[in-house]
Amino acid sequence: MEIETSLEPVPPANTINTAYPSEDESGTKNSTARASSLSAASARRQVHLEVIIPAYNEADRITATLGATVDFLAAQPWSSRIVVVDNGSADDTGSVVRRIAQASDTVDIHLMGCAHPGKGAAVRRGLLSSRSTFAGFLDADLATPIATLEAAMTYLEAGAAAVIASRHAPGSTFVQPQHLGRRVGGTAFRLMTRRMVQGIADTQCGFKFFEVSAVKRALVECRTMGFAFDVELLQRIQHSGGRVLEIPVSWTDGPASTFRPIRDGLASFGAVLQMQRMS
Repeated sequence: MEIETSLEPVPPANTINTAYPSEDESGTKNSTARASSLSAASARRQVHLEVIIPAYNEADRITATLGATVDFLAAQPWSSRIVVVDNGSADDTGSVVRRIAQASDTVDIHLMGCAHPGKGAAVRRGLLSSRSTFAGFLDADLATPIATLEAAMTYLEAGAAAVIASRHAPGSTFVQPQHLGRRVGGTAFRLMTRRMVQGIADTQCGFKFFEVSAVKRALVECRTMGFAFDVELLQRIQHSGGRVLEIPVSWTDGPASTFRPIRDGLASFGAVLQMQRMS
């Protein structure tokens, strides 16, 4: 296992949701980001599937998450790797992941750092550095069952550019629903974004997998790093002609979610409004 830290410059605090300018705005920043991703990729052998787990202060539950993910992947026919992107944790997340990685003899576990704040930044770093045929990310709380990957891989191998879990597609169930405030905010967010990502009922479920060349083409154009990152990423994949498929899931709300409804919710709405003005 090799451990890496981000080479990307940390943006000013007032750009937390709008970093990663396009090439014509800042070729230097994008060149630095690509160089960092190439460095990270060079340390990893090519596999069929990479599972990226963005982690921020996840020391208490990352052990169970990695255990379940390793057990599932070890039983599959695909060659695979788990990539944990430590998004500036202040707890022992990195140490816990290192210990588990050293003990794992069935599935490779790779730890890398990300200096930029925001889930989108961590996911972006993991995906851009991937050397696999397919790659994607899931939340550290495993709110979506890891076995959902079986269906996702079937659709990806059949030609889909992206396969995403959906809590609102026909057939989905809530094992443990969100509290009322999150449900109301989620409904408003879906209404706001439904025209941005065509035919998709749930852009925010934390389980998304991609054909790697398709997602990398979309990522280099993405400018959002916070919780609205998913909307822009899926929108750009669709705009480039990629097919995005939703699959129903049995979803469980995690009590220790890092999403803060007021701060992160307002930031997500603001990022979407900015995307709408720019489109």
